[in-house]
Amino acid sequence: MGTLPTRAEAVVFDCDGLLVDTEACWTVAETAIFAAHGHPFGPEQKALVIGRTVEAAGEAMAEYLGRPGAGGEIAAELLERVRKELARGAAVLPGAAELVRACRAAVPIAVASNSPRELLDTALWSAGLADCFTHSFAADEVRSPKPAPELYLTACEALGAAPEHSVAFEDSATGIAAARAAGLYVAVVPSLSGADLDHDWLGATLAERELLDWARQLRGGTVR
Repeated sequence: MGTLPTRAEAVVFDCDGLLVDTEACWTVAETAIFAAHGHPFGPEQKALVIGRTVEAAGEAMAEYLGRPGAGGEIAAELLERVRKELARGAAVLPGAAELVRACRAAVPIAVASNSPRELLDTALWSAGLADCFTHSFAADEVRSPKPAPELYLTACEALGAAPEHSVAFEDSATGIAAARAAGLYVAVVPSLSGADLDHDWLGATLAERELLDWARQLRGGTVR
C-alpha cells in the first residue's frame, strides 16, 4: 500500500488526535485560555499548539498572547483544563481499535505520545485501548519530547526494533518531524485539514479499507 512496507519490526502510534479523540478536549481548554486574553481561537491558533507538549504549547501561547515569560503559568492552566475535560471521557477514533489490533497480531506495537503520562493513561483507558499496549512512552519520561526523535527511538529500543525497519502513525507536523528524525516510515492522518505534511502514506481516517488491508498483510521482519 503506497510506500508503507508490508514487513516491519514494529509499529509505533501517536495517541492524541490519532487513536483517541482528545483534540476536542485540548481545543476546549485552548479556546478558553485564548478567550480569557481577548483572542479568538481557530485553525491558525490551533496550528501553533497541536502536537506540542503542554510546556511547549504554553510557551507558544504566551508568545502569541503577548505574555512573554508566562509560558509556565499558561501551561499549568492548560494542563488543569485538559485534565478536567478528559475526565469526562474521550472516544476512540474511527478505525483505530481495528488497526491497532491488526498490527499487534503481526508485530510489536507501542504508543509514543507528547502528552504527560497522566493524560496519556487517561486517554487510552477512556478509549478502551489501554489493554492493547504493553509499551507506551510519554513526554515527561524523556529528556527531549517531539519534535526530537527520543520518544520514537525509546519505543523502538524497548520493542527490540530498528527504527529504519519500523512504521510510525502520526497526525501532526511535530510528531512527523520526530518520527522522521528517528528514521521511521510515517503514515499520516492529519488532525488539521489542509496541512501539507510529510508522509509515506496519507489518509483521511484510520478506518480506510486499504490501511486495514495493509495491517492484515503486515509481517514481522526487516523491511524490504
